[in-house]
Amino acid sequence: MRRASVGPLPKPVEITGPWTVQFPSNAGAPAQIRLDQLISWTGHSDPGVKYFSGTATYSTTFELPSNFAGPDRLLRLDLGRVAVIARVLLNEQDLGIVWKPPFEVEVTKAAIPGPNRLEIQVANLWVNRLIGDEFLPEDCEWRPAHLQSGRVLANWPQWLVEGKPSPTGRITFTPWKCWSKDSPLLESGLLGPVRLQALQRAAFR
Repeated sequence: MRRASVGPLPKPVEITGPWTVQFPSNAGAPAQIRLDQLISWTGHSDPGVKYFSGTATYSTTFELPSNFAGPDRLLRLDLGRVAVIARVLLNEQDLGIVWKPPFEVEVTKAAIPGPNRLEIQVANLWVNRLIGDEFLPEDCEWRPAHLQSGRVLANWPQWLVEGKPSPTGRITFTPWKCWSKDSPLLESGLLGPVRLQALQRAAFR
């Protein structure tokens, strides 16, 4: 029988923030917000955040504990829950995209002693913005959909044909209406908890 043994490892460290969240322009959201704790965008008081759909960037700085370093030591970042997909950058090094549980990336080569700059780009689905736009006046004409639920576009609106923004301030456009302002929102954003974990590489003997 082959065996491997490792000594005690430090407990995972939770990265609690505060987090700065930056939103793209022309998406209905503020330029940035501060979160002292991670929540779904749908739980935010600002409607621009609550109904946001797209990609937002979380950023914070954390200290790498001294006992996390060592020979054959590996470091892993666990994002907890993500809705829906995320890209992780640590100290400006792109560590890739995670799109399903477990939302984890190895950060061994990117982590440095002392302060570390963490950025997490999170994208959600566009359902929430479609629902949010339903609180605004219509910008096109609809007709009932035959044999299916919802409504379909009656004709292409002139503002769209001319490449202009919606005259009513809507951000999204689709030729099929499946959502109303009363439809339930989908959890979105980085939900966490975000934890840094120390692992140890060992050889079998």
